[in-house]
Amino acid sequence: MHESNPPAVTKGAVLRSVLVFAVSYLIFFVFWIAVKDHYGSGVTFVASKLAAGVKNLKFEEMVREQDVILATFTPRGRSSKMLIDIPVKTSSYSFNAPLTLAIMAALYPFISRRKKAYGQALLILTTVHVLYVFSLEAKELTAVLVDKNLQKSGNAAEPLYQFLWSFTDNMVIRFEPFLLGLYMYLGFRKQAISVSAGDRSGTGAQKG
Repeated sequence: MHESNPPAVTKGAVLRSVLVFAVSYLIFFVFWIAVKDHYGSGVTFVASKLAAGVKNLKFEEMVREQDVILATFTPRGRSSKMLIDIPVKTSSYSFNAPLTLAIMAALYPFISRRKKAYGQALLILTTVHVLYVFSLEAKELTAVLVDKNLQKSGNAAEPLYQFLWSFTDNMVIRFEPFLLGLYMYLGFRKQAISVSAGDRSGTGAQKG
């Protein structure tokens, strides 16, 4: 008979993890300031392409003005000369990124299959950010198209875009560091050590 003994979490390991979190947060905070604009441009480009395809629009360009990226769309057909500008504030969805990365770094001693764990976590993080920008743009584009009589009101997709944006903004983005940390720990924590009853009795006999 085998019993699973959970891996021991020592006080030293916890203290080291806290120290790693504190140091890595400062590092990631400075790092994020340097790369945030480039990351935001990449996320906005991908999300804008998706939004343009879904709304049957043409994505023309994006212009960055400090923390805001202005994505420009044009309708296809007779209204192709009309420009629709949708502002996307990068910090509105990425403000928790340094904290998220620091929590991920602090979990390093407690998880296994680290390449897979960190790869999946980063993919989920980026996907959530793309979903946020996509739903924001799709929501705003729908409102403009309805206002200009280029799309009929009451489309079933309208509440979907609003729900997706509200959900990612109010739930996922705000609790992103803790949700991803919990996902990594529960999904990739180090496995318990399996000890058989025979091994334990044998060990006891040796001690006797």
